[in-house]
Amino acid sequence: MWQEKIWDADAAQRYDTPGTGMFAPDMLGPTVDRLAELAGDGAALEFAVGTGRVAVPLAERGVPVTGIELSPSMVEQLRTKADEATIPVIIGDMATTVVPGTYSLVYLVYNTISNLLTQAEQVECFRNAARHLTPGGRFVIELWVPELRKLPPGQTATVWQTDADRIGLDTYDVLRQHVVSHHFRFDETDRARLFRSPHRYIWPAELDLMAQLAGFELETRHADWGGAEFTAESRSHVSVYRVPPVA
Repeated sequence: MWQEKIWDADAAQRYDTPGTGMFAPDMLGPTVDRLAELAGDGAALEFAVGTGRVAVPLAERGVPVTGIELSPSMVEQLRTKADEATIPVIIGDMATTVVPGTYSLVYLVYNTISNLLTQAEQVECFRNAARHLTPGGRFVIELWVPELRKLPPGQTATVWQTDADRIGLDTYDVLRQHVVSHHFRFDETDRARLFRSPHRYIWPAELDLMAQLAGFELETRHADWGGAEFTAESRSHVSVYRVPPVA
């Protein structure tokens, strides 16, 4: 399953859920607040900008935002909200695509670095962020913590959501650090719609090593965008890496 095939026109149309889910104000508001704070007076570059869930409200806050996005269909959906002059987007992958200019902030949210399915690609993503940043600039990653403690011996799947209209489960390949997320959605008929996406999960310590290889230093790590303490029980984290400022 290649990412550009997964994120087709149908997926792009279903991605936006205004006011609910990951578009809910209590989820999106703290994200935009924190990114605006980190960008300061500089510009921001979003890897995998998608339909503009974060880029649009961040630009409305006065932060100049540019995006990189692999899926033309996702960009078409973004264009229903913001034009090219407001949020320029370059079609390409986040590990190798270079855009003009330099930025005080590069960010990659909602687990999207895991869409890169090899460790080498994930390391290149860090290096690509570094080449776009000014000295002292920051790279922000939002990522889930692998839930392998839920896997008893011999079991390869975990259920992470059960609602009347949706069931979500993950199947793991622990040898390759791969997981496939399965999203089953139900309507009033007796049929279900299935959406699947493959990922390579990353432990926080491995992520930190990738950052070091690209010349970053870990500045902060919290459990969420609001600054909650990151603990052994945290299910996700927001990690801020920084390019050392010029001495």
